[in-house]
Amino acid sequence: MVERSTGLILRTRLLTETSLIVHWLTPEFGRLATVAKGARRPKSPFRGKLDLFYLADFSFSRSRTSELHNLREIELRETHEFLRRDLRFLQQAAYCVRLVEQATETETPLGSVFGMLNGFLAALPGGAPRPQMVFGFEIKLLAELGLQPNVSSTRLSATTKDVVNHLEREDWPTISALRLDSPQYNELHRFLHGFLIYHLNRIPKGREAALETRITRI
Repeated sequence: MVERSTGLILRTRLLTETSLIVHWLTPEFGRLATVAKGARRPKSPFRGKLDLFYLADFSFSRSRTSELHNLREIELRETHEFLRRDLRFLQQAAYCVRLVEQATETETPLGSVFGMLNGFLAALPGGAPRPQMVFGFEIKLLAELGLQPNVSSTRLSATTKDVVNHLEREDWPTISALRLDSPQYNELHRFLHGFLIYHLNRIPKGREAALETRITRI
């Protein structure tokens, strides 16, 4: 049976000299893995279509014996080329993907999480990389998982509590335009670090790099 979806490519890795395993995030099927047979051959129909953070419509045949399904067709919708021009954007996107992978189960519908990550990637090039985008993704994902912090019971300052509430409910362009002063940044950094460890047991690799905003060109 052939199934179809729209998905973001979260990661790829070699299976054989000519084939790739492609990990997707989709609305209907959540996170799933497909095998792109012959994808590295020069004349493969997959050539140039399988890379990190590509958004595509694709079809696949389910395997009856494993969680590796057979990728059949793919049509690109967006490549997010800007991620390959500035390492800061790439670091923020990579960290958020790791956070999604750590916090979710495979092959479980994740429509809201898919929309959240897709919107996050689309909004990143709207301005210079800013740490509040990462904080916003962390807070929105926690809220989607039913783990949002009750800031009224924390020791955060009143202004930082307001920032947390804004990060949870506002859209990405609005979050990108927010301004954090040093005390608010430091409070959020420490608070979310501890909160994530408490609920997820550990923080995925790359958080500090994702929060770094100094200019780093690729």
